[in-house]
Amino acid sequence: MAAHRLSPSLNRLLFTGKYAAFQSRWCALHSNVKYSTTYNPNEKTFDKILIANRGEIACRVIKTCKKMGIQSVAVHSDVDSTAVHVKMADEAVCVGPAPTNKSYLNVEAIMDAIRTTGAQAVHPGYGFLSENKEFAKRLAAEGVTFIGPDTHAIHAMGDKIESKLIAKAAKVNTIPGFDGVVKTAEEAVKISQEIGYPVMIKASAGGGGKGMRIAWNDEETREGFRFSSQEAASSFGDDRLLIEKYIDNPRHIEIQVLADKHGNALWLNERECSIQRRNQKVVEEAPSTFLDTDTRRAMGEQAVQLAKAVQYSSAGTVEFLVDSKKNFYFLEMNTRLQVEHPITECITGLDLVEQMIRVAKGYQLQHKQEDIPINGWAIESRVYAEDPYKSFGLPSIGRLSQYQEPLNLSNVRVDSGIQEGSDISIYYDPMISKLVTYGATRAEALSRMEDALDNYVIRGVTHNIPLLREIITHPRFISGDISTNFLPEVYPDGFKGHQLEVNTRRELLASAAALYITAQLRSQNVLGNLRVSSTPVKCNRWELCGELGDGLHSMEVTKSGNVYTVEVDGEKVEVSGQFNLASPLLPLTINGTDRMLQCLSRDASGKIVLQYLGTSFKLRILSKLAAELNSYMPEKVPEDTSSILRSPMPGTVVAVSVKPGDTVAEGQEICVIEAMKMQNSLTAVKQAKVKHIHCKPGETVGEGDLLVELE
Repeated sequence: MAAHRLSPSLNRLLFTGKYAAFQSRWCALHSNVKYSTTYNPNEKTFDKILIANRGEIACRVIKTCKKMGIQSVAVHSDVDSTAVHVKMADEAVCVGPAPTNKSYLNVEAIMDAIRTTGAQAVHPGYGFLSENKEFAKRLAAEGVTFIGPDTHAIHAMGDKIESKLIAKAAKVNTIPGFDGVVKTAEEAVKISQEIGYPVMIKASAGGGGKGMRIAWNDEETREGFRFSSQEAASSFGDDRLLIEKYIDNPRHIEIQVLADKHGNALWLNERECSIQRRNQKVVEEAPSTFLDTDTRRAMGEQAVQLAKAVQYSSAGTVEFLVDSKKNFYFLEMNTRLQVEHPITECITGLDLVEQMIRVAKGYQLQHKQEDIPINGWAIESRVYAEDPYKSFGLPSIGRLSQYQEPLNLSNVRVDSGIQEGSDISIYYDPMISKLVTYGATRAEALSRMEDALDNYVIRGVTHNIPLLREIITHPRFISGDISTNFLPEVYPDGFKGHQLEVNTRRELLASAAALYITAQLRSQNVLGNLRVSSTPVKCNRWELCGELGDGLHSMEVTKSGNVYTVEVDGEKVEVSGQFNLASPLLPLTINGTDRMLQCLSRDASGKIVLQYLGTSFKLRILSKLAAELNSYMPEKVPEDTSSILRSPMPGTVVAVSVKPGDTVAEGQEICVIEAMKMQNSLTAVKQAKVKHIHCKPGETVGEGDLLVELE
């Protein structure tokens, strides 16, 4: 285990010199007031804090430590030795190899790091050890402060059954239900009537949607009881059923609480977190469009009641399901700093990390409930290294060959823990950053988010910006008509990217044509002079052919100064702007509308990939003659994917469920791939016989690797 120490003065010098990019990112955050940057230097807290985490949340905690004059200690695995959080910290300690159980979950190594560095307190961030009561006990035993709640609160809220009982006792709304086993159909009807329709009838054992029925009346309850018990018996060998209230069209809305060790507790308004995929949040906002003042107050007061019931002291989050009639029900309490805390900081002006540190040291809260405002609107998009076209986001790995955050825009905050050249590996969460925009109104915050996503440059990994941009510009989202079912309802056949209309298709083709001509004109010059010394024939008109999808489009381009007029299929489109071919961003004005495009790639064959309205589109621009000759080129026959199984993502093979010679049915599991802590079952697309298996459990595979061949 190696510890690297820097004197405070040397660290400040390095931080403002070698790591100036990190400082500018921090200063950009504070150039607009997103949360309070004031703190009382006479209020002593800790001299040194160890952050038991990595990535963006470790960087986030280090920033507040620097603001408060506290030295920071980073821990890291061997593959994270050059990570941003390691560079930002005053000291860094390697706690093991890449796998999380050998590094960031390695309690013994982290305890050794605490002793070695003399850290007085530990901030756990979120995930990893943040809700591990045994870790908190170990710290207390050695006289080290855990920056979070006491162990009894972690335990009480970590057990789902116990937390529900405590919530009931604290007069917090819980989902009505029958905790016992329902034995007959008539008993099911009686219980359902007592609970109130609609109800969910579900198997006591198993999962995966089997043995589950929604009933809206007595007859559906009897039918649901019969079918659910039969499915449960056949699927799990256990026909026991439970009944609970079904929350129709639910929203996921959570309340941020903050409490001290002196019995004071506040609710810091709500966060709307209904946009989810696989129960993981994608876009959050504060406040919610759905809540009125009375509902907000009722939810906040119940959240505080629960916090006081377990003597909670720190920042925490109480999550609720809210139905279409604004009835709300306790879901769970997260006893840590939440991923989406920045949007609460934006609308309240509080630095939640600073407040956690103060509370951990024993200070009372500085504010009263009436001091907590809702100033403006904040929206957070979770930017992931994921392919949004695969189940709304399967992990992607790679190296960030080019990376540029949109911090040049006003009221934009980016919480990240990566930089250009960073690797997104299979070992950790694929989050790139949390992109936050703030505005006086929701419309202003949304407009800024749209601009920020268009200006965000990420190269080297597949990312989910196309999905994020489509969500925040969708009419349902703009109107606030959302629920946890938003993604499957809006995209029932999966996400397909931005769907071009006639006008936007012409805009895209015209932009590509203008870029093509710009590149052609540039290629005629060397160091500003023409390649050919003789006087060339000046050309201001070009006939081109554009390929986009399956369509071919004839185009005629004329140029006057910095303005291109492109006639696409008989319709004129005017394109102007700074065509800097060395820049990843292309700020253009198309028919009077400002657009930010990105040129992802282009080559000598006329192939151009443009990011337009968030989605990347493949085009090919050719001269009229080249297009005619290209029609004689043989077409590449696509691979028959029905007889092979390739890995849809990089990861580790967990299990292989078949062997050569086995006959598999359509939809039958063939193998399981684990990527970034998620297990994904890969199935056969047709009935066939297994011919060859090219992988084995424990083996690491890349995206596109051949796993199994079928006959």
